[in-house]
Amino acid sequence: MTRRPEQISLATARRIALAAQGFSDKRPTPMAADRRHLRRVINRLGIIQVDSVNVLTRSQELPVFARLGPHRRDLIPSMISSGELFEYWAHEASLLPVETEPLLRWRMDGARKLETGWGGLIRLGRERPDFIETVYKAVVTQGPIAASDLAPPRTTKAGSWWSWGDEKVALEFLFWCGRISARRRPQSFEREYVAFEHIIPASIRALPTPTVEAAHRELLMLSAASHGIGTRTDIDDYFRLKQAQPRIDELVEEGRLIQVEVEGWSKPAYLHPAAAVPRRVTARALLSPFDSLIWERTRTESLFGMRYRIEIYVPQEKRQYGYYVLPFLLGEALVARVDLKSDRKANTLLVQAGWGEPGIQIAEVVNELASELIIMSSWLGLESVTVTGRGDLGPPLKRSLAKQAG
Repeated sequence: MTRRPEQISLATARRIALAAQGFSDKRPTPMAADRRHLRRVINRLGIIQVDSVNVLTRSQELPVFARLGPHRRDLIPSMISSGELFEYWAHEASLLPVETEPLLRWRMDGARKLETGWGGLIRLGRERPDFIETVYKAVVTQGPIAASDLAPPRTTKAGSWWSWGDEKVALEFLFWCGRISARRRPQSFEREYVAFEHIIPASIRALPTPTVEAAHRELLMLSAASHGIGTRTDIDDYFRLKQAQPRIDELVEEGRLIQVEVEGWSKPAYLHPAAAVPRRVTARALLSPFDSLIWERTRTESLFGMRYRIEIYVPQEKRQYGYYVLPFLLGEALVARVDLKSDRKANTLLVQAGWGEPGIQIAEVVNELASELIIMSSWLGLESVTVTGRGDLGPPLKRSLAKQAG
């Protein structure tokens, strides 16, 4: 007789997910966080997405701030330079612990065989292998090298490859293949490419390469641990593993995952056996659009009741909430969203729009939001917070900021 899956309330599922993402941990004393704290965050998340948008600050800094609060902003670069983190295509462009590298070799190998990767990369790999080898030798002998060091960027659009000349495509192909690695230039954020061994330590490179099946299983387990609880789509999306979904059934059979039902969810969910189930979560955080808690938009809606979309690429007149909108997490709920911008010339953090979610206690939300914005502005080196623009939270938020500043 088939045993009925355990049923879990939506509130419990929320707490499990928040704890798995590090939001049940108490923040350290402001500016006291060190590499041990960051290491704990990285180990919980497994992956931090990188993005070049700098309207507020670089996106990879925000998930750390959301969990640790104000901290030294050289923590991530120091872990990259010490060989603890590396960048690769995992969710999107992402920072990962170097211990994850063997689990991604199947993806690198697929690129070398021209089986995986973007169309332009595969096309260049197939049509100009000698040119790719020339670029590879330039990186190995002259690196670190950015694409701009090899050729000036294009200024006209060429198909889907905006400003990407063949040199850049070749570098990205080699990066996708794992033949070279990369880091970011501090000011421009441009990738500069180096020999693979300059980023990945010898101790990691010496580890055996798992089979594709074994790598998929371990990546799914890392994803499940970072979710605490999630559907198949949630778990496979973390490392972009749609082809690995059947492995979830194997993990359930082995007892490494537990199939459950979550209140209100139409699809089965999978619980990591080691997932913490806190009685209460008292988090307060502004979430980057690229924060792993809200990557999977269907999950965000089913867990928190917030329909969230990035509107960066939406024409201004068609945006509903703003350009760079951060959901505000308070306790166990997403209670508001704010469109933020660092106005570096005016030395202020701009709140270009602020919107509350239905049913919130506005006074409580704006007071907590104002406090978090003040902390964020100070951490970013800005002197003030300025509320402008649209949204129902604008007037009360402005009053709360004035009161707290006074």
